[in-house]
Amino acid sequence: MSQVLRANATLLPIMADAGEPQAKKVGETLSQNALFGMGNPLLDISAVVDKDFLDKYGLKPNDQILAEDKHKQLFDEIAKKSKVEYHAGGSTQNSVKIAQWMIQEPHKVGTFFGCIGMDRFGEILKQKAEEAHVDAHYYEQSQEPTGTCAACITGENRSLVANLAAANCYSKEKHLDLDANWGLVEKARVYYIAGFFLTVSPESILKVAKHASENNKIFGLNLSAPFISQFFKEPLMKVMPYVDIVFGNETEAATFAQEQGFETQDIGEIAQKVKNLPKVNKNRQRIVVFTQGKDDTVATSGDNVTSFPVLDIDQNDIVDTNGAGDAFVGGFLSELVQEKPLEQCVRAGHYAANVIIRRAGCTFPEKPAFQ
Repeated sequence: MSQVLRANATLLPIMADAGEPQAKKVGETLSQNALFGMGNPLLDISAVVDKDFLDKYGLKPNDQILAEDKHKQLFDEIAKKSKVEYHAGGSTQNSVKIAQWMIQEPHKVGTFFGCIGMDRFGEILKQKAEEAHVDAHYYEQSQEPTGTCAACITGENRSLVANLAAANCYSKEKHLDLDANWGLVEKARVYYIAGFFLTVSPESILKVAKHASENNKIFGLNLSAPFISQFFKEPLMKVMPYVDIVFGNETEAATFAQEQGFETQDIGEIAQKVKNLPKVNKNRQRIVVFTQGKDDTVATSGDNVTSFPVLDIDQNDIVDTNGAGDAFVGGFLSELVQEKPLEQCVRAGHYAANVIIRRAGCTFPEKPAFQ
């Protein structure tokens, strides 16, 4: 078993280079487009379903999968449920949106790239991004409709089925490489991409990750779902040497460890082994952050693994855990981009997740109450 320390306030600032003190006062300059995210913009369709519904489509109660032919009818069926809700979604877009909500001012600290269709759902996504004060620059194409994600909710569990559609059509050449867009990438100092995007445009991820590494900026990646570590291992491990912060939950961590032959199921040991994987930019030690639902979040700090207790919540107050992981990352990024220490980033992550699980979908009140 790895030795896991309890959280204390002496953890190093993440933005500072290894071995160097911080050059300026924490959070002094927060500029527009300082945080960059790229991923699959999806319109979430969520509804409460029963076990028969899950069984009909071969779904596990708590999982994330990509839609196959057998799921085609699922989207129509869930849309006909009595209390269906629509929200702007997609993992990375959720996190950027929540980071911006936590920050509040200035607007458009968060930038987001992704592909949508030229349709009503695409217009809704554009409108929602604007309302969230995120600087979204979508690649719009007419071949495929805007992507959707069905959130099939049973009790506290949610089974996500994503039909990427347009999100799958993101093009490095037609969007990321354009001077105006790449200029926004260069403006950022913190980058975050969910592993889901490895199924769409690994070459785009690699270009952004290399830019971050070469310019000593921070690049974060999420393991996102067990199937990423299992079936997209090659692109995942190609980008890993450029990753400064790895996010994931306990299930994703366990699957990654199994696929990499780590021969341990101890979450602290897995975090250390992920931290020690080869890394290009030696100026920054990789940080690994694993959430575990209601159990402590563990994070590597230097040579230690530290555990951070989550905020208490009455089980009766939990409405929907859909988006809790995205919210955690969003809260974390909101402090990271302001150059706060690791403990503060995790605390903000816990706060954001605690807010989101009390509400349906990845939604939030007008203003955060985070201190």
